[in-house]
Amino acid sequence: MLNSSVLSKTAIDHDSKQSSPTIEIKIECFGAIERLLPSDLSLQTKSGMTISDVLDDLICRYPKAESLLDRCACAIGEDIIPRQTLLESDSTVVLLSPVAGG
Repeated sequence: MLNSSVLSKTAIDHDSKQSSPTIEIKIECFGAIERLLPSDLSLQTKSGMTISDVLDDLICRYPKAESLLDRCACAIGEDIIPRQTLLESDSTVVLLSPVAGG
């Protein structure tokens, strides 16, 4: 008879490998934030991460950019997207610095 804890662990390991493939997120920046992050920035992450998760990762890597990352708009293609957006495939995320006008 199989030990149920071994069976459960095997099932969990198998499910986690299938449900979270690694994806590449390329980051493009415009405005002031462009000066604080590398121009060829990309991250390898698990599918199902949110834009907010990606921004948190960037803040950890580039703490000097935190104030701009906290306030930037995010886009994929020409669409501004909410920070709760799930990333499920390779994507290019555009970060737009906040602007003031008058």
